[in-house]
Amino acid sequence: MLDHIGLAVSDIGASKSFFQSALAPLGYKVLMDYGEAVGLGQDRPDLWIAKGATTAKSHIAFAAANRATVKAFYDAAIAAGGTD
Repeated sequence: MLDHIGLAVSDIGASKSFFQSALAPLGYKVLMDYGEAVGLGQDRPDLWIAKGATTAKSHIAFAAANRATVKAFYDAAIAAGGTD
């Protein structure tokens, strides 16, 4: 069982804004913000982003209640600057 995931990002401000917008349909929000590290989640921070060197691609899968929520997540991520 996973407790949390951490990702290195080159621009903490832009990444925080992106993840905040993209994950809102899944009920995620910023729960902790230390400036150089931000924890997002529903009830507890289980996705952490922190300023650092990005060296490899990552794969993360989020659970969603239904297809409509998946579509809302996708649309929010694209609107926030994500690419497909």
